[in-house]
Amino acid sequence: MLIESALQAHYVERDEGLRLTSTVKGQFELARMQHLLGRYLPDPPALIADIGGGPGVHARWLQDRGYSVELLDLMPQHVDEARATGIDAIVGDARQLPWEDEYFDAVLMAGPMYHLPVLEDRLTAMREATRVTRPGGFVAVVALNRTANLIGATLANELQQREQIVRDLLDTGFTPANDRMAETTYHSVPQLRQEMTGLGLRSITIHALTGPGGWLTVALDAHFQNQQPPNTLTTPDPLQTALLASHLADRYPDLVPASSQFFAVGQRA
Repeated sequence: MLIESALQAHYVERDEGLRLTSTVKGQFELARMQHLLGRYLPDPPALIADIGGGPGVHARWLQDRGYSVELLDLMPQHVDEARATGIDAIVGDARQLPWEDEYFDAVLMAGPMYHLPVLEDRLTAMREATRVTRPGGFVAVVALNRTANLIGATLANELQQREQIVRDLLDTGFTPANDRMAETTYHSVPQLRQEMTGLGLRSITIHALTGPGGWLTVALDAHFQNQQPPNTLTTPDPLQTALLASHLADRYPDLVPASSQFFAVGQRA
């Protein structure tokens, strides 16, 4: 399968677990994910599905808090890494889940929504996630913002080199020329809401996963790669500055489009 082979090549060269723990951006993203999950998850020991859960960074955090977690991922190496840390993990496809109806108390689908460029595949994955969730349970998905490449390329002063890629992503949300992430689609807020509507979910809410604070972490990681950071970038703690910025923005829905990533939640009817 083309999608599977492209993602396999992408993730062989990228340590997803290390990305979320070793960079300012990764630590920030992880902290924001945990904060938002905490607003919706039932009390432990509820049973949670981590669909597209990679090597299990989120699943380990959930298990440490007393949840029962079952992880599914397309990449065998991710499943092996997750199993090595004691997570119940299997190889599988978000579009054809192996579990019975209404099996989980909540579902997290952090990867498949942006690694499925074809609309019908995304809708199938959403239907499957909803199917395996018990009535009243929450389905949470992560999506990437169409404007992220425009802002990111501008911050890195790479817009001239990446102009056509940025134009294509702004126009359609996808381009095969995207050299940053394989087989990746990007959403607008209305598009994401529309794709989650009519599939058995109610009360769909879209949050800014990274929010305005996320752009500080992007700039910091780029700076840290090139030189020893001066005190102005390390005092106060820039991670706490970024978290505070996005926490303040959480009160204002109009700021959701300023986020590079979205965290969307719906409740199973």
